[in-house]
Amino acid sequence: MSLLAIGINHNTASVELREKVAFGPDKLPEALQQLSVNPIVNGSVIVSTCNRTEIYCDVKSSGKSKLIDWLSQFHQVNPDELKPSIYIHEEQAAIRHLMRVSCGLDSLVLGEPQILGQVKQAYFDSRGNKAVDPAIEKLFQKAFSVAKRVRTETDIGGNAVSVAYAACTLAKHIFESLHDTTVLLVGAGETIELVAKHLAANGCKKMIVANRTRERAMELASEFGAEVIGLPEIPDHLAKADIVISSTASPLPIIGKGMVETALRARRHQPMLLVDIAVPRDIEAQVGDLNDAYLYSVDDLQSIIDSNIEQRKVEAIQAEAIVSEESAAFMSWMRSLQAVDSIREYRQSANQIREELLAKSLQSLAQGGDPEKVLTELSNKLTNKLIHAPTRALQNAAEQGEPAKLTVIRQSLGLDDPQ
Repeated sequence: MSLLAIGINHNTASVELREKVAFGPDKLPEALQQLSVNPIVNGSVIVSTCNRTEIYCDVKSSGKSKLIDWLSQFHQVNPDELKPSIYIHEEQAAIRHLMRVSCGLDSLVLGEPQILGQVKQAYFDSRGNKAVDPAIEKLFQKAFSVAKRVRTETDIGGNAVSVAYAACTLAKHIFESLHDTTVLLVGAGETIELVAKHLAANGCKKMIVANRTRERAMELASEFGAEVIGLPEIPDHLAKADIVISSTASPLPIIGKGMVETALRARRHQPMLLVDIAVPRDIEAQVGDLNDAYLYSVDDLQSIIDSNIEQRKVEAIQAEAIVSEESAAFMSWMRSLQAVDSIREYRQSANQIREELLAKSLQSLAQGGDPEKVLTELSNKLTNKLIHAPTRALQNAAEQGEPAKLTVIRQSLGLDDPQ
């Protein structure tokens, strides 16, 4: 069992590269299936969000280069373009990385809580596709419990900052008041729901929710008194929107330059703020070239987010300490599993010796042998048999001049205090 984590994130790759290797809902089952039949992979989970694509694997042997090649081939991305942005973590480093990700310590917004839900969903998707093995199961369950501990013992989640919060903060900077603005929300997932909550908390009264399925949009809209439209209806309503915030899983842009141009003419060129927090992007990048259209991507939100980071840095120190402690403990547990087979074999060998000698002793007693003599002989033979191999190991270590090995053997036999 060897744990491996490979991926790219907002720190190592541009939004253009991240969207090239994103695993949308349409690609994920096939990807997990391919990993499941890969001979070097025992189990895997793919975490794919706006800011990262990561593969967590339990591998049979070192398969770093093979997994990077697979990722390149699956998304048809040139390996030379991908490799400079790839990071690789093995064993305890992989454990620690997943824990940090789950706790929000590796997020664009330090301490943001949404990532835990995304990691959990990635785990459930993998389990649903029968791609999880016992090692990955244990790893992710431990990561979830560590994230809970961090939230309980630190205030890393205080003073809510997130991509959704940053999008609303940006809107407030451009429009002094959100009370009289109309906001078009494209998508109805968790991120858009958070955006809607922040907007409502800041006085926004007019929201339109556009989504592929009206049922999900209705659920969200009913909470905020919003209007519901389908994605094909966006061109008819875009001119009403002062602010557009989009976050869907669409593989292609939903809002194009021509659509926005038409809307701006209908608005008599009143400014429009468009915030695209989807990867792949929902809004064509060329929209940013239009006069009176102010387009921001997830990467553009960084400056807003930075101003809120300082509040969480002190708490992050304690959170990092918890992660270090827990990752080390989990790694120790993993290493202990390597001794399980040896312990089982040693016990079986000792029990076999005991059973053979006991059978002979019982036979001697049945034949009228002196009980005291039989028991003495049993104890002597059992002792000699059990100490034979350790005695030879001690002698060999001493003869070969291996004091470190000799010390380990003595400690394992209880002859020296390991402290």
